[in-house]
Amino acid sequence: MLRDYIMSAAIFSLFSFAWFGWAQETLPTQWRWPVALASGSALLLAAYSGYLSYQHWHSASVLAAEANYQWYLIFVISEFILAGSGALLLLKKHQSAYVAPWISLIVGSHFIALQFIFHDPSLYLLAALMISVSLGGLFRQIHARSALVGVSNGVILLGFALFNFGRFFWH
Repeated sequence: MLRDYIMSAAIFSLFSFAWFGWAQETLPTQWRWPVALASGSALLLAAYSGYLSYQHWHSASVLAAEANYQWYLIFVISEFILAGSGALLLLKKHQSAYVAPWISLIVGSHFIALQFIFHDPSLYLLAALMISVSLGGLFRQIHARSALVGVSNGVILLGFALFNFGRFFWH
């Protein structure tokens, strides 16, 4: 639905900006300018999509159905609890390098559940890409895990934000 597309563009681009920011924790020097430009683009898209979301707030949305909204809240709150609990456990065990891949794994997985609310098969692809990035970040022996996971997820989410932004204008 129209509002869902532009809200997705706003949310995905905002979280793209956040992932690009997280990548800066261990970002190689040669990646700084490209990531800064991508990050700025994500922030601008988030702001404009947020404005358009506000302008179309009363348009139809899948979340207008009470049951869909309740399931959405259940999935999102569960995601935050699971991601936060796992991150705290990793930090307590002095495994902070694995926090970004863990969060990515939980976020990617939650898109599978959200597909059942939004009936948008593209969420399966988004989930698969983010889970793949997570597994790469968990199992590859690299120093810059947060850079790999952050830049990869930033690019993926920015791509999906642009895709939904386009769908908003195509309808």
